[in-house]
Amino acid sequence: MPEARPPDPPPPDRPPPDAHGSPRRFRVGVIGAGRVGAVLASALHAAGHVVVGASGGSAASRTRIETLLPHLAPLPPQRVAAAADLVLLTVPDDHLADLVGRLVRGGSVRAGQVLVHTSGRHGAAVLAAASEVGATTVALHPAMTFTGTDVDLDRLRGCVFGLTADAAGRVVGRQLAADLGGSAVVVPEEQRTLYHAALAHGANHLVTLVGQAMDLLRATGSVDPAGALRPLLSAALDNALAYGDAALTGPVVRGDARTVADHLTALEALGDDVPDAEDVRTAYATLAGVTAARAVRSGRLDGRAAAEIVELTGAGGPATHLRRGRQHQHQQHR
Repeated sequence: MPEARPPDPPPPDRPPPDAHGSPRRFRVGVIGAGRVGAVLASALHAAGHVVVGASGGSAASRTRIETLLPHLAPLPPQRVAAAADLVLLTVPDDHLADLVGRLVRGGSVRAGQVLVHTSGRHGAAVLAAASEVGATTVALHPAMTFTGTDVDLDRLRGCVFGLTADAAGRVVGRQLAADLGGSAVVVPEEQRTLYHAALAHGANHLVTLVGQAMDLLRATGSVDPAGALRPLLSAALDNALAYGDAALTGPVVRGDARTVADHLTALEALGDDVPDAEDVRTAYATLAGVTAARAVRSGRLDGRAAAEIVELTGAGGPATHLRRGRQHQHQQHR
């Protein structure tokens, strides 16, 4: 009879099972029950973890605890950390290092504990004080926008989490991302700020851009600017994610300088009925110039037409980008 072969070790991207062969379940404490923290804690509870404590100083945070974590009453941060073996830190970026220092000095962080923060800007280095006392530290940032309501729970499915940690922390981070319905991608510590800038530029500035477009449509008499924009913007976003610069359409990529000039004239004539009209004009001109440069770089627009558009929108930044676009195009054809 052949000798029984021992079971294969778990793949490196999966957490080691507990004594019963199941993924480890944590006693979770969340410090900062804001839009992100309360939602993630609720999702971890649904995934089988035990949420043992939550803190939140504002009335909105206390309401989120009552709504999403109704079995809990708000506690001070030190008590939340002391009761948990996984502490979820979901406080503003600039408060994170100070919070960790206070928890460590207060004795609420111990060896074998796991500290996880959700800041996009910071990597694991900001948790160094906890690491020094033997805690496992993890930076796990969800690439998602949050409302702080149960609507967000479904949005976590398929969400990508930016993970920065050492080998032990990566195991925990990957498990948590999977338990939340998503997946983790490793972001090097030194690239963390650039990673966050990319997400903020794409998501936050998109909201500003869409808001400006809606203001302009209202000025034309539209009673449902969101309804007018939704099909167009949904298609543009899908195409941009799938095809990159090849998805560019409109007057800039066609080289229709006269149309761009007419747009700028119409924007100059905006009255006080459009909020922050000067900001709208500046945003349109800047983005038109940068779009022209990207169109040159991708071979969609010749440099002469692009230069005319950049001149219309104003020199400076766009002109610099145009020169770079031309250089990139020239290098591609050498």
